[in-house]
Amino acid sequence: MKVILKTDVKQLGKAGEIVEVKPGYARNYLIPTQSAIEATNVNMKAYSEEKKLEEKRALKGKIQADELAEKLSKVSVTAVVQVGEEDKVFGSVTSQNIADMLKENGFDIDKKKILLDEPLRALGVFDVPIKLHQDVEATVKVWVVRE
Repeated sequence: MKVILKTDVKQLGKAGEIVEVKPGYARNYLIPTQSAIEATNVNMKAYSEEKKLEEKRALKGKIQADELAEKLSKVSVTAVVQVGEEDKVFGSVTSQNIADMLKENGFDIDKKKILLDEPLRALGVFDVPIKLHQDVEATVKVWVVRE
């Protein structure tokens, strides 16, 4: 029986592929779990149309991410922290702090998209990468200054 995979199935294939499987495997597992649909002419046409729409949406999302990356590259935010002797920073600047500072500047960025290996614990200027799309990454300048 031929089926069109809707999701990646381990040791069988990737989403969008047409594969030959035993009828019982298709009827009892793949189709009920929404992992595949039967490869009829109607389903193949419908799936190809759905795939085209999905590609258009992905392209639109990438274009929007490119525009946002261009705007973010011009932005710098300042984190004011308390320091002790020898410029030892009390606490740190985390991705949540950076997300809050960006929100104050009009950019609604999720803290999980801010690629900060570890919190900033020193004074200075840091380039922090932000993952906006799987292919688009922007950098924001973060100034960590004393109070």
